[in-house]
Amino acid sequence: MTRTLRQRALDRTVYIAVRVVICVIQAIPRPTSERLARSLSVILANRLRIRRKVVRTNLHNAFPDWTVDQIRETARGMWEHLLLMVIEIAHANRVLRMTTWRRHLQIVGMEQVVRTMWSDRPKVVLSGHYGNFELAAYLFGVFGFRTFSVARELDNPLLDRFVTEFRESRGQKILPKKGSAPDVSLVLEEKGALGLLGDQAAGPRSSWVNFFGRPVSVHKAIAVFALTSEAPVMVFTATRRGGLFSFDVRLEGLVDPADDTPETADNHALSQWYTSLLEGAIRRVPAQYWWVHNRWRGAPPKVTKRHQAA
Repeated sequence: MTRTLRQRALDRTVYIAVRVVICVIQAIPRPTSERLARSLSVILANRLRIRRKVVRTNLHNAFPDWTVDQIRETARGMWEHLLLMVIEIAHANRVLRMTTWRRHLQIVGMEQVVRTMWSDRPKVVLSGHYGNFELAAYLFGVFGFRTFSVARELDNPLLDRFVTEFRESRGQKILPKKGSAPDVSLVLEEKGALGLLGDQAAGPRSSWVNFFGRPVSVHKAIAVFALTSEAPVMVFTATRRGGLFSFDVRLEGLVDPADDTPETADNHALSQWYTSLLEGAIRRVPAQYWWVHNRWRGAPPKVTKRHQAA
Protein backbone atom coordinates (compact mmCIF):
# COMPACT_ATOMS: atom_id res chain seq x y z
CA MET A 1 0.00 0.00 0.00
CA THR A 2 1.34 3.42 -0.97
CA ARG A 3 2.00 5.61 2.07
CA THR A 4 1.06 9.29 2.01
CA LEU A 5 3.61 12.06 2.38
CA ARG A 6 2.36 12.68 5.92
CA GLN A 7 2.75 9.00 6.84
CA ARG A 8 6.27 8.89 5.42
CA ALA A 9 7.21 12.03 7.36
CA LEU A 10 5.80 10.55 10.59
CA ASP A 11 7.62 7.26 9.94
CA ARG A 12 10.92 9.09 9.49
CA THR A 13 10.37 11.21 12.62
CA VAL A 14 9.65 8.13 14.76
CA TYR A 15 12.60 6.29 13.23
CA ILE A 16 15.01 9.14 13.99
CA ALA A 17 13.67 9.38 17.55
CA VAL A 18 14.20 5.64 18.10
CA ARG A 19 17.74 5.79 16.69
CA VAL A 20 18.56 8.71 18.99
CA VAL A 21 17.22 6.79 22.01
CA ILE A 22 19.31 3.76 21.03
CA CYS A 23 22.42 5.94 20.73
CA VAL A 24 21.77 7.45 24.18
CA ILE A 25 21.28 3.97 25.67
CA GLN A 26 24.55 2.79 24.14
CA ALA A 27 26.37 5.83 25.54
CA ILE A 28 25.12 5.43 29.12
CA PRO A 29 27.02 2.98 31.39
CA ARG A 30 24.99 -0.19 31.80
CA PRO A 31 24.73 0.03 35.64
CA THR A 32 23.22 3.51 35.21
CA SER A 33 20.80 2.15 32.63
CA GLU A 34 19.64 -0.52 35.08
CA ARG A 35 18.88 2.11 37.74
CA LEU A 36 17.02 4.25 35.21
CA ALA A 37 14.97 1.26 34.08
CA ARG A 38 13.78 0.62 37.61
CA SER A 39 12.86 4.28 38.16
CA LEU A 40 11.05 4.54 34.82
CA SER A 41 9.12 1.33 35.49
CA VAL A 42 7.44 2.98 38.48
CA ILE A 43 6.39 5.90 36.30
CA LEU A 44 5.09 3.69 33.49
CA ALA A 45 3.15 1.40 35.82
CA ASN A 46 1.82 3.83 38.43
CA ARG A 47 1.92 7.31 36.94
CA LEU A 48 1.34 7.06 33.20
CA ARG A 49 -0.70 3.87 33.75
CA ILE A 50 -0.04 2.55 30.25
CA ARG A 51 -2.47 -0.33 29.63
CA ARG A 52 -2.72 -0.68 33.39
CA LYS A 53 -6.24 -2.13 33.30
CA VAL A 54 -5.24 -4.82 30.76
CA VAL A 55 -2.09 -5.75 32.69
CA ARG A 56 -3.81 -6.03 36.06
CA THR A 57 -6.79 -7.91 34.63
CA ASN A 58 -4.48 -10.41 32.97
CA LEU A 59 -2.51 -10.91 36.17
CA HIS A 60 -5.70 -11.38 38.15
CA ASN A 61 -6.91 -13.96 35.61
CA ALA A 62 -3.62 -15.85 35.79
CA PHE A 63 -3.17 -15.59 39.57
CA PRO A 64 -6.63 -15.18 41.14
CA ASP A 65 -5.25 -15.74 44.67
CA TRP A 66 -2.77 -12.89 44.50
CA THR A 67 -3.10 -9.76 46.60
CA VAL A 68 -3.38 -6.28 45.12
CA ASP A 69 0.23 -5.59 46.18
CA GLN A 70 1.51 -8.71 44.40
CA ILE A 71 -0.26 -7.70 41.19
CA ARG A 72 0.98 -4.11 41.45
CA GLU A 73 4.61 -5.14 42.00
CA THR A 74 4.55 -7.70 39.18
CA ALA A 75 3.12 -5.09 36.83
CA ARG A 76 5.93 -2.71 37.75
CA GLY A 77 8.48 -5.52 37.37
CA MET A 78 7.13 -6.26 33.89
CA TRP A 79 7.83 -2.70 32.77
CA GLU A 80 11.32 -2.87 34.24
CA HIS A 81 11.89 -6.11 32.35
CA LEU A 82 10.69 -4.57 29.06
CA LEU A 83 13.01 -1.58 29.50
CA LEU A 84 15.94 -3.91 30.27
CA MET A 85 15.10 -5.84 27.10
CA VAL A 86 15.49 -2.66 25.04
CA ILE A 87 18.82 -1.92 26.71
CA GLU A 88 20.06 -5.47 26.06
CA ILE A 89 19.05 -5.32 22.40
CA ALA A 90 20.89 -2.00 22.04
CA HIS A 91 24.10 -3.53 23.46
CA ALA A 92 23.76 -7.11 22.17
CA ASN A 93 26.17 -6.83 19.22
CA ARG A 94 28.91 -5.55 21.55
CA VAL A 95 28.31 -7.91 24.46
CA LEU A 96 27.18 -11.31 23.13
CA ARG A 97 29.77 -12.93 20.88
CA MET A 98 31.12 -16.43 20.44
CA THR A 99 34.04 -15.57 22.74
CA THR A 100 32.00 -13.84 25.47
CA TRP A 101 28.59 -15.50 25.86
CA ARG A 102 29.80 -17.83 28.64
CA ARG A 103 30.22 -14.81 30.93
CA HIS A 104 26.52 -14.07 30.74
CA LEU A 105 24.59 -17.28 30.17
CA GLN A 106 23.81 -20.50 31.97
CA ILE A 107 22.43 -23.02 29.50
CA VAL A 108 20.25 -25.97 30.48
CA GLY A 109 19.77 -28.75 27.91
CA MET A 110 22.42 -27.64 25.41
CA GLU A 111 23.51 -31.17 24.51
CA GLN A 112 20.01 -32.06 23.32
CA VAL A 113 19.80 -28.82 21.39
CA VAL A 114 23.07 -29.39 19.55
CA ARG A 115 22.10 -32.94 18.60
CA THR A 116 18.73 -31.81 17.31
CA MET A 117 19.96 -28.72 15.46
CA TRP A 118 22.68 -30.70 13.68
CA SER A 119 20.35 -33.57 12.76
CA ASP A 120 19.48 -34.05 9.10
CA ARG A 121 15.81 -33.31 9.75
CA PRO A 122 13.52 -30.27 9.84
CA LYS A 123 13.04 -28.76 13.31
CA VAL A 124 10.76 -26.20 14.96
CA VAL A 125 12.03 -23.86 17.69
CA LEU A 126 9.27 -22.30 19.81
CA SER A 127 9.30 -19.48 22.33
CA GLY A 128 6.80 -16.96 23.67
CA HIS A 129 6.64 -13.36 24.86
CA TYR A 130 8.55 -14.32 27.99
CA GLY A 131 12.05 -13.43 29.14
CA ASN A 132 14.19 -11.86 26.44
CA PHE A 133 12.88 -13.92 23.55
CA GLU A 134 14.61 -11.61 21.05
CA LEU A 135 17.99 -12.50 22.54
CA ALA A 136 17.04 -16.19 22.65
CA ALA A 137 16.61 -16.15 18.87
CA TYR A 138 19.72 -13.99 18.46
CA LEU A 139 21.80 -16.49 20.45
CA PHE A 140 21.12 -19.29 17.99
CA GLY A 141 23.07 -17.25 15.44
CA VAL A 142 25.86 -16.61 17.97
CA PHE A 143 26.11 -20.37 18.48
CA GLY A 144 26.38 -20.89 14.73
CA PHE A 145 22.89 -22.25 14.06
CA ARG A 146 20.96 -20.76 11.16
CA THR A 147 17.26 -20.32 11.87
CA PHE A 148 14.33 -18.92 9.90
CA SER A 149 11.94 -17.00 12.13
CA VAL A 150 8.44 -15.80 11.25
CA ALA A 151 7.69 -12.26 12.46
CA ARG A 152 5.03 -9.67 11.73
CA GLU A 153 6.31 -6.68 9.79
CA LEU A 154 6.20 -3.37 11.68
CA ASP A 155 3.89 -0.69 10.31
CA ASN A 156 6.83 1.72 10.06
CA PRO A 157 9.00 0.38 7.19
CA LEU A 158 12.11 2.23 8.41
CA LEU A 159 11.82 0.72 11.89
CA ASP A 160 10.98 -2.65 10.38
CA ARG A 161 14.21 -2.61 8.38
CA PHE A 162 16.20 -1.51 11.44
CA VAL A 163 14.77 -4.27 13.66
CA THR A 164 15.22 -6.87 10.92
CA GLU A 165 18.87 -5.90 10.50
CA PHE A 166 19.43 -6.53 14.22
CA ARG A 167 17.61 -9.86 14.12
CA GLU A 168 19.56 -11.01 11.08
CA SER A 169 22.96 -9.70 12.26
CA ARG A 170 24.06 -13.13 13.53
CA GLY A 171 22.64 -15.33 10.79
CA GLN A 172 18.94 -15.52 11.66
CA LYS A 173 16.68 -15.02 8.62
CA ILE A 174 13.34 -13.24 9.13
CA LEU A 175 10.31 -14.39 7.15
CA PRO A 176 7.34 -11.97 7.01
CA LYS A 177 4.28 -13.35 8.79
CA LYS A 178 1.94 -12.45 5.96
CA GLY A 179 2.23 -14.81 3.00
CA SER A 180 5.13 -16.80 4.45
CA ALA A 181 3.57 -20.27 4.12
CA PRO A 182 5.50 -21.19 0.92
CA ASP A 183 8.80 -20.05 2.51
CA VAL A 184 8.05 -22.01 5.68
CA SER A 185 7.32 -25.15 3.67
CA LEU A 186 10.59 -24.72 1.80
CA VAL A 187 12.58 -24.32 5.05
CA LEU A 188 11.13 -27.55 6.41
CA GLU A 189 11.56 -29.41 3.10
CA GLU A 190 15.23 -28.41 3.12
CA LYS A 191 15.55 -29.65 6.73
CA GLY A 192 16.09 -26.22 8.20
CA ALA A 193 15.14 -24.77 11.61
CA LEU A 194 11.94 -22.75 11.86
CA GLY A 195 11.53 -20.24 14.72
CA LEU A 196 8.05 -19.27 15.94
CA LEU A 197 6.31 -17.56 18.85
CA GLY A 198 3.70 -19.89 20.30
CA ASP A 199 1.59 -17.53 22.42
CA GLN A 200 -0.12 -15.25 19.91
CA ALA A 201 -3.90 -14.98 19.82
CA ALA A 202 -5.17 -16.55 16.62
CA GLY A 203 -8.91 -15.88 16.49
CA PRO A 204 -12.01 -18.06 16.90
CA ARG A 205 -11.22 -20.54 14.11
CA SER A 206 -7.90 -21.55 15.61
CA SER A 207 -6.96 -24.26 18.09
CA TRP A 208 -8.12 -23.61 21.65
CA VAL A 209 -6.01 -24.77 24.58
CA ASN A 210 -5.79 -24.22 28.32
CA PHE A 211 -3.54 -21.41 29.57
CA PHE A 212 -3.58 -20.59 33.31
CA GLY A 213 -6.92 -22.42 33.57
CA ARG A 214 -8.60 -20.41 30.80
CA PRO A 215 -9.12 -21.09 27.08
CA VAL A 216 -6.81 -19.28 24.66
CA SER A 217 -6.38 -19.52 20.90
CA VAL A 218 -3.16 -20.59 19.20
CA HIS A 219 -2.29 -20.83 15.53
CA LYS A 220 -3.05 -24.25 14.07
CA ALA A 221 -0.20 -23.80 11.60
CA ILE A 222 2.47 -24.35 14.29
CA ALA A 223 1.35 -27.91 15.02
CA VAL A 224 0.53 -28.56 11.36
CA PHE A 225 4.05 -27.55 10.28
CA ALA A 226 5.64 -29.80 12.89
CA LEU A 227 3.43 -32.86 12.45
CA THR A 228 3.25 -32.90 8.65
CA SER A 229 7.03 -32.58 8.34
CA GLU A 230 7.74 -34.80 11.40
CA ALA A 231 9.93 -32.04 12.80
CA PRO A 232 11.14 -32.23 16.42
CA VAL A 233 9.76 -29.31 18.42
CA MET A 234 11.90 -27.50 21.00
CA VAL A 235 10.53 -24.94 23.46
CA PHE A 236 13.11 -22.36 24.57
CA THR A 237 13.20 -19.57 27.14
CA ALA A 238 15.80 -16.98 28.15
CA THR A 239 15.01 -15.94 31.73
CA ARG A 240 16.89 -13.05 33.32
CA ARG A 241 18.58 -14.09 36.57
CA GLY A 242 19.46 -10.65 37.82
CA GLY A 243 20.50 -7.52 35.98
CA LEU A 244 21.50 -6.95 32.39
CA PHE A 245 22.88 -9.84 30.33
CA SER A 246 22.50 -12.47 33.04
CA PHE A 247 20.32 -15.27 31.70
CA ASP A 248 19.26 -18.85 32.16
CA VAL A 249 18.75 -20.15 28.63
CA ARG A 250 16.65 -23.25 29.03
CA LEU A 251 15.32 -25.99 26.82
CA GLU A 252 11.91 -26.30 28.47
CA GLY A 253 11.05 -29.41 26.50
CA LEU A 254 11.55 -31.35 23.30
CA VAL A 255 9.12 -33.67 21.55
CA ASP A 256 9.61 -35.69 18.38
CA PRO A 257 6.60 -36.69 16.24
CA ALA A 258 8.57 -39.73 15.09
CA ASP A 259 8.38 -41.12 18.65
CA ASP A 260 4.55 -41.36 18.52
CA THR A 261 4.01 -39.86 21.97
CA PRO A 262 0.69 -38.54 23.42
CA GLU A 263 2.03 -34.97 22.99
CA THR A 264 2.12 -35.44 19.21
CA ALA A 265 -1.14 -37.39 18.84
CA ASP A 266 -2.79 -34.50 16.97
CA ASN A 267 -2.70 -30.72 16.49
CA HIS A 268 -4.51 -29.98 19.75
CA ALA A 269 -2.26 -32.24 21.85
CA LEU A 270 0.90 -30.63 20.51
CA SER A 271 -0.53 -27.11 20.94
CA GLN A 272 -1.46 -27.85 24.55
CA TRP A 273 1.97 -29.36 25.22
CA TYR A 274 3.98 -26.29 24.25
CA THR A 275 1.44 -23.90 25.81
CA SER A 276 1.75 -25.73 29.13
CA LEU A 277 5.54 -25.53 28.97
CA LEU A 278 5.37 -21.77 28.39
CA GLU A 279 2.94 -21.42 31.29
CA GLY A 280 5.35 -23.32 33.55
CA ALA A 281 8.18 -20.97 32.62
CA ILE A 282 6.02 -17.88 33.22
CA ARG A 283 4.99 -19.15 36.65
CA ARG A 284 8.68 -19.24 37.66
CA VAL A 285 9.15 -15.50 37.01
CA PRO A 286 5.76 -13.88 36.19
CA ALA A 287 7.21 -10.36 35.84
CA GLN A 288 9.08 -11.40 32.70
CA TYR A 289 5.94 -12.07 30.66
CA TRP A 290 4.25 -9.53 28.35
CA TRP A 291 1.03 -9.00 30.30
CA VAL A 292 0.39 -5.90 28.18
CA HIS A 293 -1.29 -7.93 25.44
CA ASN A 294 -4.64 -9.56 26.07
CA ARG A 295 -3.83 -13.25 25.78
CA TRP A 296 -7.41 -14.29 26.68
CA ARG A 297 -9.03 -12.51 23.77
CA GLY A 298 -12.32 -13.99 22.51
CA ALA A 299 -13.82 -17.36 23.33
CA PRO A 300 -14.06 -20.77 21.66
CA PRO A 301 -16.95 -20.94 19.14
CA LYS A 302 -19.02 -23.36 21.26
CA VAL A 303 -18.72 -21.10 24.31
CA THR A 304 -19.69 -18.07 22.22
CA LYS A 305 -22.82 -19.81 20.86
CA ARG A 306 -23.84 -20.95 24.34
CA HIS A 307 -23.50 -17.43 25.69
CA GLN A 308 -25.55 -16.08 22.79
CA ALA A 309 -28.26 -18.70 23.41
CA ALA A 310 -28.41 -17.70 27.05
